[in-house]
Amino acid sequence: MTIDDKIKASETRIFKAVFPNTTNHYDTLFGGTAMLMMDEVAFITATRFSRQTMVTVSSDRIDFTKPIPAGTIVELIGTVTHVGNTSLKVKVDIFVEQMYSEHREMAVTGSFSFVAIDENKKPTSILK
Repeated sequence: MTIDDKIKASETRIFKAVFPNTTNHYDTLFGGTAMLMMDEVAFITATRFSRQTMVTVSSDRIDFTKPIPAGTIVELIGTVTHVGNTSLKVKVDIFVEQMYSEHREMAVTGSFSFVAIDENKKPTSILK
């Protein structure tokens, strides 16, 4: 399997409903909750790509471009964008959808870096 095939196969898509317990005082998705969901999707994507123990080492940039209101559906899409020797990067996009219409738009995008570690918690090669 080529790297491109592995990237395609590891793409991760998760849908969630935005309930009031995940929102801030403006009735929009709390930024920390969005970041938690993004890191989870990025972790799943990195693990599906490498099939190794992966740990988050950084979030490079997260841009919140649209508020995500309570009562909407979000789709998080994780895609591997770069593969190094022991590390990789995953881009995560959050799209917001209205529950009762076809309207959908990009709301948040971010990039996360992961390192593969061995049983001694030392960096190890991703591509063996």
